[in-house]
Amino acid sequence: AHRITFLDYGAGNIRSLRNALLAVGCEIKDVESAQDIADARILIFPGVGSFGLCMDNLTKKGYVEPLKAYLASGRSFFGICLGMQTLFEGSEESPGVAGLGVIPGIVSKFNDPSVSIPHMGWNSLRILTDSSTLSDFKSLEHRFYFVHSFRALPTPQNKDWVLSLTDYGSDANTFISSVERGPITAAQFHPEKSGANGLRLLSAFLRRATLAALAAAVALSPPPAGRTVLAKRIIACLDVRENDAGDFVVTKGDQYDVREKAEGGEVRNLGKPVELAQSYSEQGADEISFLNITSFRGDVVDSPMLRILELTSRQVFVPLCIGGGIRGYTDSRGAAHSALDVAAAYFRSGADKVSIASDAVAAAEEYLAAGRRAGGGSSIEQISAVYGRQAVVISLDPKRVYVESRDATRHTVLPLPDGRLCWWQCTVKGGRETRDLDVFAMAEACEALGAGELMVNCIDMDGQNSGYDTALLAHLKTIVSIPVIASSGAGCPQHFVDVFQQTGADAALAAGMFHRREWTIAQVKETVAAAGIPCRGVV
Repeated sequence: AHRITFLDYGAGNIRSLRNALLAVGCEIKDVESAQDIADARILIFPGVGSFGLCMDNLTKKGYVEPLKAYLASGRSFFGICLGMQTLFEGSEESPGVAGLGVIPGIVSKFNDPSVSIPHMGWNSLRILTDSSTLSDFKSLEHRFYFVHSFRALPTPQNKDWVLSLTDYGSDANTFISSVERGPITAAQFHPEKSGANGLRLLSAFLRRATLAALAAAVALSPPPAGRTVLAKRIIACLDVRENDAGDFVVTKGDQYDVREKAEGGEVRNLGKPVELAQSYSEQGADEISFLNITSFRGDVVDSPMLRILELTSRQVFVPLCIGGGIRGYTDSRGAAHSALDVAAAYFRSGADKVSIASDAVAAAEEYLAAGRRAGGGSSIEQISAVYGRQAVVISLDPKRVYVESRDATRHTVLPLPDGRLCWWQCTVKGGRETRDLDVFAMAEACEALGAGELMVNCIDMDGQNSGYDTALLAHLKTIVSIPVIASSGAGCPQHFVDVFQQTGADAALAAGMFHRREWTIAQVKETVAAAGIPCRGVV
């Protein structure tokens, strides 16, 4: 077994990386003191959230100087995402906060308005130096999962560190996707969320580290032809609900109604959550999204969804998102818990992102009522401040309101493909209540408050199998810079092609067509790829 030391400074979802390391045969020792860093032989350092918070936690725990000493000692190190960024001198995300200063340069924010930020999804590597860590991944068909708003740029001062580059938007945005020098390796992407490729990469690093094959990579190799391209994501969604027998099952609604049509109909049972999630991951799903649609009650620490996430993260090595009940509450003992507390419990159980719905509507209303000023207390602001923008997904649940003319309402009115006019009204409580707020105003407000992604569920299209609401999605992409996930309405692979080509959506999500086994994820990807749209294959 590979004996590694694991540095958890209090980041988000480190359970997934822990499970990935166990899957490739590691024995794990957690860092509990500065001495544990000094005694380590192979140190793994994951990072999620903000640069400043990470460095602050390292400083408070007394880990900064021992970590610098370790990096100078010639022993093996693997940093992931923020664990790579902290190796640089600093970051624009947290001005004035010093990094570890091992690699020259300041991490900066993506500044290309033509692309969605965060850079979220599956992209490739242009490998510049020979390395046993990446020797199996020289083809641009090999993709890894990225999620970040800040990046390190290659410069003459850090060129000796650069192992690979990745392209996103203009040439000026080409960034360092991995570094390696002697025994130090780090990646901007997440191996633990990159499926089979990620597990193979971790195994290659561990073989290299365990065998002490620590010579620096020096021989330049020709980079792969062409540029790397961010793939469109295909997401499987699992609506999870407690049925009448008390079991948690995957179900699917028709315009949010999950019961069979017959009188007294039971909750539709389309399978077990963990088994379906594993199956979809093996089929090539780029992400798995759980939506807990059981009424929120009791304490989050006792929620069966935590156990579902824990079990899923042991077997599924792609990103996991969880929605439902992400808000403050008072438990059975009278103790108050914030939305941040709830999100933290989900992150510790294996989630990478949380999806906020009704609470986000309230936050947007407050923001707009205050003259577009953020107060700092919303669930969006609390969670993104600690775990980063990329950890917060807003679930938009709009419903069409048809009008005779654009002057009939103060809200944004658009024509549908059939010529009718409508605006999209925000809803709460699973679509049961409406608000005098249009979806575009809400989207802009949530982005300003710190959201990192939008999941757009048009209630009118839900369960209809007639395609996504392309008019809604196409306009939304013109007013926000964060990634947009198309949801509700998919009934066949061509619908994915249509939504990518007609709207520019960053990802597309489906549920029923997969659960009913009408189409597989592989069939969707084959159709998308045949249309010339980049997507991740199962390599």
